[in-house]
Amino acid sequence: MEIRRHHVPTPDGRTLDVVDAGAVGDPAIVVHSGTPSAHTFYGNHLADAERRDARLVSYARPGYLSSTRAPGRTVADAATDVATVTDFLGVERFATWGISGGGPHALACAALLPTRVVAAASLASIAPWRAEGLDFLGGMGEDNVVEFTAAMSGEDELRPLLETFRQGMLGEDEGALVEQMRTLLSPVDAAVFTDALGVEVARSLRDGVASGIDGWLDDDLAFARPWGFDLTAISGPVQLWQGEQDLMVPFAHGRWLAAHIPGVDAHLSSEEGHLTLLSTRVPAVHEWLLGHF
Repeated sequence: MEIRRHHVPTPDGRTLDVVDAGAVGDPAIVVHSGTPSAHTFYGNHLADAERRDARLVSYARPGYLSSTRAPGRTVADAATDVATVTDFLGVERFATWGISGGGPHALACAALLPTRVVAAASLASIAPWRAEGLDFLGGMGEDNVVEFTAAMSGEDELRPLLETFRQGMLGEDEGALVEQMRTLLSPVDAAVFTDALGVEVARSLRDGVASGIDGWLDDDLAFARPWGFDLTAISGPVQLWQGEQDLMVPFAHGRWLAAHIPGVDAHLSSEEGHLTLLSTRVPAVHEWLLGHF
């Protein structure tokens, strides 16, 4: 499947780094990568999209790769950037999904681009920081507790922490990466690193921080402030996936989102983790999304 790369200008003078795979006339699915990934397409996701005659589009959020940083950006700002990208590609209506840190950005598109988003899916997504009735950090792996606590304190505390994390992510040894992430990996997620997808996950993380940590930092800061939209504004179809074996984004986040997104098709599993959703559930997500065109 041919992958095309574009550098898309925005109305405010920035540039967005975009990848685009599949036939131009096929139904488009906009993919929001997790944090701190950029715009990686995984091999099994591309193969599934090709089988279904679907087009995959993704972009590096501001601060990742060659996408111009936008300090102070909110989660809601993703909708404006996605509208710019899809306008550039000549795509009027599209579906969208996001995993982990990409989940809130997919939900932003569903809420703020209702005439263009035919359906959205959120996998292993965090809930809003100030979500009423949610212990945001409860059940979260130690490294993420440290990271989100620093994000609440602001850039001065968060930046040196992420720089330290980044240095440990840049090696070529998947085993070393698993060890660094050990507080965040349940047994089912650690097992993902033993198959072919594990190599791609590691590559995606390294690509996401290759040019620095600005995108990662601005993602975290955006998650630690109001998202800029109301989940109850979502009027289109939304599918939600969350696993109870997830130490990166605890199960309670999925339960909270399932209770607050109108009409959501929720899949809350006691057996799934975080990376397992990326490994096995995307074909089902593609099928569901494409059924709404």
